[in-house]
Amino acid sequence: MSRQRFDQAMQLMRKSDTQVREDAFDFLREHADAYVDELIAEFTAEEDHGLRCWLLELVAEARSSKALGLFRDQLEGMDESLRFWAVRGLEMLDDREAEQTLDQARANGWIS
Repeated sequence: MSRQRFDQAMQLMRKSDTQVREDAFDFLREHADAYVDELIAEFTAEEDHGLRCWLLELVAEARSSKALGLFRDQLEGMDESLRFWAVRGLEMLDDREAEQTLDQARANGWIS
């Protein structure tokens, strides 16, 4: 997948037309594993809450261990929507380190 296609999809996700945004999201969801580094970078730089939620959902869809630290950071935050996608992302990783992270978050009272 080319960086140009990723950049175009990100531009479309910022448009006002709902269908255009959803189509771009669907494209990225289908190719999330190919763009995991770019999605993580976009999430980190993004300020719009709704787009951050979508980006974290896309990172979760990538099912990449590269996102473990990002998910862990979101578990500690106050934003319930981002915490939801962090939990979902860790569940989707389905590996020992992700399970340990979830167990620790439960022990700390960050999630139930």
